[in-house]
Amino acid sequence: MATTIATKADLQLLRSALHQESALIRQECALLRKAMEIMAATISTTITLRTGSMLVVAIGLLFAALKLT
Repeated sequence: MATTIATKADLQLLRSALHQESALIRQECALLRKAMEIMAATISTTITLRTGSMLVVAIGLLFAALKLT
């Protein structure tokens, strides 16, 4: 098995490639974070509307039951 030694230029090239990759990963994480925040806001609104509509239906049923008795 051949053994090679990395030169300073090789290490600098590797370091710059790693910095570029880490910058891309940071950008992707930021995009994912924004997408998740939008999804969370949408889900929050949906849950609020569903809960409110169930409350209205339950109160309507309660009043209807009270009126029948």
